[in-house]
Amino acid sequence: MMNNWPQTRVRVRTDRIELRFPTPQDLDALADRAVEGVHAPGFMPFFSQWTDGTPQEVARRVLQRHWNAMANWTPEDWTLYLVVVHDGEVIGSQSLGARDFAATREVLLTSWLSLGRQGGGLGGHARAAALELAFTGLGAEQAFSVVRQGNEASQGVCRKFGFEHDGVQVNAVRGERVVSDRFRLGRARWAAHRTIDAHVSGVSGALAEFGAPAAARAPLTVPVVPLSSRLSGVHYAEESDQPAA
Repeated sequence: MMNNWPQTRVRVRTDRIELRFPTPQDLDALADRAVEGVHAPGFMPFFSQWTDGTPQEVARRVLQRHWNAMANWTPEDWTLYLVVVHDGEVIGSQSLGARDFAATREVLLTSWLSLGRQGGGLGGHARAAALELAFTGLGAEQAFSVVRQGNEASQGVCRKFGFEHDGVQVNAVRGERVVSDRFRLGRARWAAHRTIDAHVSGVSGALAEFGAPAAARAPLTVPVVPLSSRLSGVHYAEESDQPAA
């Protein structure tokens, strides 16, 4: 734990997984999982295409992404990368990102699991834990996710947790036009679809770093299908979801 970086104390646990701020050893293990494989070679779920390249390039990108998020963190503009741990083993990543969270009260979720850990329900537990952190720990009112069309596993996870369709966006991926769906989840629908118990700890001392001291204000009202200008309030949507089922 770091006294001057209170985010390191953040933990979320379900009966199957833990989300935690990564140690250097955790990051090393996460890079190894990425090198082992995250998705089928023929389908790229990530807009940034960070899994393309040599094993050394993929591992380096994993490490640099986490370090870059720490180096550029401000309460007005942040991304929290947590590792997903199952039975003591790092198996993937879950992130929450926000811009001007004190005002917008919304977060973007991204995630990935190693190929060998997909399909067994662990990703659902990781998503439940991330939502618990967003809504209970940080006081968010909205969470959203961006999932490429054809990524049926991640699309299914969004529907399972009550996310509603919130428009589409178009990106160039591997030189081709790719359409992705946006999904949005409000606090009330999250509570109605909350079936996995999760416990958040270590957040209270870090709230100022998230721009979240005002999280106890009255809930905001956001349309089910907001304008694209509202969606642009969070700029991390260049990163899509990875199978979390």
